[in-house]
Order: sequence, then C-alpha cells, then structure tokens
Amino acid sequence: MGHRQDLLAAARRLLRTKGYARITARDLVAESDTNLASIGYHFGSKEGLLNEALGEAVEEWTVQLARVAMADPDASTAERGISAWSAMLEGLDGHRELAVAYLEALAQAERDPVVREQFARQYRRCRERVAELVAESLGDGTTADDPKVRTIAGFVIAVCDGLAVQWVLDPEESPSPTELREGLERFWRPVHHADR
Repeated sequence: MGHRQDLLAAARRLLRTKGYARITARDLVAESDTNLASIGYHFGSKEGLLNEALGEAVEEWTVQLARVAMADPDASTAERGISAWSAMLEGLDGHRELAVAYLEALAQAERDPVVREQFARQYRRCRERVAELVAESLGDGTTADDPKVRTIAGFVIAVCDGLAVQWVLDPEESPSPTELREGLERFWRPVHHADR
C-alpha cells in the first residue's frame, strides 16, 4: 500500500477508536507509519483525510445496503426501501463509532467551506448511487437523472440520516424496522384514500 491508502486505513481505525474531534495529525502519522507531509500532499489537511475516510466508509455501507435492497427481484420499490432501512438500523451497532464520527464531522462543515464542499460532493455521489438503484428498482425504463427518481433518492437518504441521528442519540427509542414499516403505511394510507 502507498501512503495515501495507509493514511486512509489509519484514519478509519482511529475514527472508530478516538472519534473525529480527538484525532491529531500526529496520531494519523503514528498509526499509518507515514509522515506529516503525506497528509497535506494527498488530502490537503487532516480534516480532508478524515472526511475522505468517512466518505469511503459511508459509500461501502451504502453498497452493502443496496445489496440488501435489491436482493429480492420481486420486491416493490417501497419494500426495497424498507429492507435497506431495516438493514441499516440492524447494522448501526457495528457502525456506531463511525456514525458518531460522521455527525462530529458534519458539525465542522458549517465553519469550514472546504469541509462543507467535501461533504456536499459525497452527498451528491450518494444521491447518484441511490437514484441508480431507484431507477433499477422501478424497472420501467426511468433513468437515474429523472427528477422524480432523484426526489425519491433524496427522500431515502433523508430517512437514513434521520434514523441514524435518532439511533445515535437514543438507540432504545429509535424506530424499529417494524415501526418504520407501520409508520410509512399509516403515513401513506390517507394519501391513497384521498386519491380514490
């Protein structure tokens, strides 16, 4: 592995053990057996490195959730969404440290335009990936760049983010997969009745 990959691997390990705010550049150098100049050369700053590592972790998790969502070829788009959200909720225990580190990092984005743009790019990539999955799920020839598909993708991501925040703050009271399904059914029921 080169310095770039060594630094990313070290950042991911440290994000799990120390959290976002407590990691120093020296921690990253010691954990990766690289040097301070490598951080600046490859990522611009310590925050750039940490945010890239978080983005990679989120992207990997998104791919895992996509596999769950798309596993049943006969499932509806709504059923696939519920499957992915359920898998996300069930998997949060194993990703707690990264979820907390991600929330810490997002708080920094308000004060640092470079950090903000880095996270904005990551969200754009995530929306594109989810839109591709939604288009595939619809199976009607609709493409990922269709505004309706992009709206659904934004909704899916908003629910994921909201569920993660609730779970980090109060895992015992955050919605279970069953409650999530029931809530969506109750929410949509009046809309469907009004359409008739």
